[in-house]
Amino acid sequence: MKIAVAGGTGTVGRHVVDVVRERGHEAVVLSRSHGVDLVSGSGAAEALQGVAAVVDVTSTRTMSAKASTEFFTTVTRRLLASEQAAGVGHHLALSIVGVDRAPHGYYAGKVAQERLVEGGAVPWTILRATQFHEFASQIYGQIRLGPVVAVPRMKSEPVAAREVATRLVELATGAPAGRVPDLGGPRVESMALMVRAYAHHTGKKSPIVEIPLPGGMGRAMRDGSLVTRAPADHGTLTYAQWLWLQRPAV
Repeated sequence: MKIAVAGGTGTVGRHVVDVVRERGHEAVVLSRSHGVDLVSGSGAAEALQGVAAVVDVTSTRTMSAKASTEFFTTVTRRLLASEQAAGVGHHLALSIVGVDRAPHGYYAGKVAQERLVEGGAVPWTILRATQFHEFASQIYGQIRLGPVVAVPRMKSEPVAAREVATRLVELATGAPAGRVPDLGGPRVESMALMVRAYAHHTGKKSPIVEIPLPGGMGRAMRDGSLVTRAPADHGTLTYAQWLWLQRPAV
């Protein structure tokens, strides 16, 4: 089976590509480094020839609702149009747990993406997952107060990107299923404790403080809106186990 992976060089995308190949399928990577510009659509039509399913795990680095919405709207429309022209029978999008409860900032773009997929002509599946284990290292140092690293007060349910990738490939090789059960990690954890564990693991010495972020997104981080609710599926690799496997460096 020929499966295209949009964003196949990213945090979860590279795992999706690996799992596709490990299971004996052909992976087509849709990224600029592989000759496909998903924003302009350049190279997509040619790359999708003979593809049975597309797994969209694209992402963008922004906290702006406007920028996120523009990115995901553009990419999703380009992908769906190219898929329809090429006769692709299954579009599978990775979304985020809680986007409907907290449609703010980056999540606004994911809400727009889901709506386009649901209203598109290509049969679809949407999987929502919680934050990956890598999230703690990604937010370390984003907010600094002098020598102090500030971390948002947040309830997180981190899941291994590899486990998300495995679920995505399982879904991609099946029939389009609409919204499927959310996928979260094995347990709910404090983001501040995760970041402190990451800092200790990598030898970083800056003091770390937890702060409540303002607005709707900050409230969603604190009140559990971004963790799974039943019915949901759960990975098995805890953050501590994953972090230990990253040694000597994340």
